[in-house]
Amino acid sequence: MHILGIDIGGTGIKGAPVDTLTGMLLEEHWRILTPAPATVEAVSTAVAEVAAHFSWQGPIGCGFPAVIRRGQVCTAFHVDREWLGRNAQTLLSEATGCPVTVLNDADAAGYAEMRFGAGQGQSGVVLLVTLGTGIGTALFVDGYLVPNTELGHLEIRGKDAERRAAASVREKKGWSWKKWARRLNEYLQHLDSYINPDLIITGGGISENHDKFLPLLTIETKVVAAHLENNAGIVGAALAALSQQPKPTEPTAETAPDMPQDTSQDDTSR
Repeated sequence: MHILGIDIGGTGIKGAPVDTLTGMLLEEHWRILTPAPATVEAVSTAVAEVAAHFSWQGPIGCGFPAVIRRGQVCTAFHVDREWLGRNAQTLLSEATGCPVTVLNDADAAGYAEMRFGAGQGQSGVVLLVTLGTGIGTALFVDGYLVPNTELGHLEIRGKDAERRAAASVREKKGWSWKKWARRLNEYLQHLDSYINPDLIITGGGISENHDKFLPLLTIETKVVAAHLENNAGIVGAALAALSQQPKPTEPTAETAPDMPQDTSQDDTSR
């Protein structure tokens, strides 16, 4: 099944149609800047613009930079506070004219990496850490998601961790990879002491440069780069939307020849 995946980030909103059976993008992703301020109307309009770019008429999955509970926005660190208490799922469905499934953006990236990427087949506790404008986290236990962890807001030395170790901080401060890696290593060690994961996956746009910082980390837990890199949020959002689609009915003897078997309907929580 083909679904449009959209990833709303702190600096950019990007999307592409996804083949949910393979995790491949069917077209090159299209990106526009996240509106500033990221109000309800501005973000809704931008998401509609991404859908219109692909002339999209089907289901959409959307990763959103906030805690999302049953479609409702519960935090607003990287969007305007007028989103608080609003149902993003309803608002984005109205804006695009399409059924939209909304979930936390890091959770979306986690789905993709667990299905098609660095976490594929990994049992135990897996933690994805997305490093971008802020820090997002997705926690999986034996393949099942623990949603909305938001561990980028752990306090380290009196500050939110993402204010010390996000990729945007390195760029803003002009730090070397070595200096930033020390901050990242300290943050990951805090996570390790709280969660004791079997594997940590680093994602976000900076994962394309993983060879510049992963070798500098000294944390004992295995740390690897996301395989889908910056497309993980798009792919995972599409997978989340797939799980909300009606299951196909069992074919009858009369209809079976005209209904090829669809193997893309697996539950995205595995």
